[in-house]
Amino acid sequence: MALQVYNTLTQRLEPFEPLVAGSVRMYTCGVTVYDLCHLGHARSALVFDVIRRYLEFCGNRVTMVRNFTDVDDKIINRAKERGRAWDEVAREYTAAFSADMQALGIRPADIEPKATEHIAEMLEIIGRLVDRGLAYAVDGDVYFAVRAFPGYGKLSHRSPDDLRSGARIEVDERKRDPLDFALWKAAKPGEPSWQSPWGPGRPGWHIECSAMSVKYLGEPFDIHGGGEDLVFPHHENEIAQSEGASGSMLARYWLHNGFLTVGGEKMSKSLGNFVTIRDALRRFSPDALKLLLLSTNYRGPIDYTDAAAAEKTKAVAGLQEFLRAADALKAELPTVPVAETNGWTVHPATTAFRAAMDDDFNTARATGALFDLARDGNRLLQAARQSGVESDAAAALSAAALLRRLAGVLALDLGTGEAVVTRLADISVSQSADEALADLERLLTAPLPDAARLGNLVRELIAHREAARQRRDWAAADRTRQGLSAVGIRLDDSKTLCRAIADFSPETGLPPLHLIVRKT
Repeated sequence: MALQVYNTLTQRLEPFEPLVAGSVRMYTCGVTVYDLCHLGHARSALVFDVIRRYLEFCGNRVTMVRNFTDVDDKIINRAKERGRAWDEVAREYTAAFSADMQALGIRPADIEPKATEHIAEMLEIIGRLVDRGLAYAVDGDVYFAVRAFPGYGKLSHRSPDDLRSGARIEVDERKRDPLDFALWKAAKPGEPSWQSPWGPGRPGWHIECSAMSVKYLGEPFDIHGGGEDLVFPHHENEIAQSEGASGSMLARYWLHNGFLTVGGEKMSKSLGNFVTIRDALRRFSPDALKLLLLSTNYRGPIDYTDAAAAEKTKAVAGLQEFLRAADALKAELPTVPVAETNGWTVHPATTAFRAAMDDDFNTARATGALFDLARDGNRLLQAARQSGVESDAAAALSAAALLRRLAGVLALDLGTGEAVVTRLADISVSQSADEALADLERLLTAPLPDAARLGNLVRELIAHREAARQRRDWAAADRTRQGLSAVGIRLDDSKTLCRAIADFSPETGLPPLHLIVRKT
């Protein structure tokens, strides 16, 4: 089945066909940078990152643009509350958003423009709208004349009369129609402003996306995305001003993600029921949160609870355990071949995964394909251990490699780097076991623990333990094992390998640990 997407513009599923074969241009509305982002923002960012990743997985070259609204009433008001400069506040929360996305493992957009850097492009569009009779100036403000654009309401599928009666509209007697919206706002004392043909002022909210999307993607482009709360008025207004200025379609497919709710209500700052990304990451791993956010189709709502996130933590641990076991098998049988990437295209798991994602990016079914693959992989691992047959081992290792690949399409990391195998003879010992254990405890309680240093300490302690076992000092070997166990690191032994495994609390900022030391 070819990829089908639900287009808000037509209200139906449609085959996805990029305007230029093999190349997809997509624009998604970013955040207004006046505060830390919550999990609702994370959901939208994740949805469109996964859509991009899947389009790339299907062989497309994707150009993704996501903007920052860095001048707005909310930013100005927050700056006044704190006695700071508005642009200082904007820079702080722009950096915070990028840091939060990195912590979650969500890729940045290819282009991340800021509104304040595109004033000239906005003024050009506004000027064309005025020239065409689609906009008018009043006392330094410029408004879009909604009734003059025949297609207004085509995205929200409501007539201007319906929209007027059902919308919250800013009262301004100078407007020709209550639905008319601001393209340019006249300067006010103490607020940022730029020069324009209508006097000093700053842009309205909607015009920035028209200017930035067309500048970087041309017109029309393939996909315009955002949260469902943006359908009206933001995206409706964006279509009107863009298409009114150019006479061309703005975007071919309009995709909108559903709300993240708490107790059935939309998570939002205005309701005070939000959980910031940073607070969530202090309690749950990035993969657990992302798995939760992908647990239903992107267009539907998700109700957030701590219990649901805890459940996804256990689910992620099951996938990680299979990958660890596969890594151990590979370390024991390093010559067993693993299927190349081309061989994965016909794997049943790939078929199921693609069928799910081709159905309007159905990540709920796609994650199910991952768990089915891990279940089958565990059976293959058991068969390989019992039979010793190379083909069983190869199939198990191929399943693990494929799981990593498909998980990556869903932005799930799973500690995807294969465990590094170190020979016991290559480990250097620089201190006693007791000193190394004390060093390990200090490292794990440090504000920013060094993951590389952690790995070296654990390898050193494994070397101490093996040396104690060789000289039959079982008490010393047990003390080392118990010391590691006390900080959450367990050791699993076989005849030829020792594995160190740990899933650290999210508060530590450490990724899952999986080290393999070859004894012989």
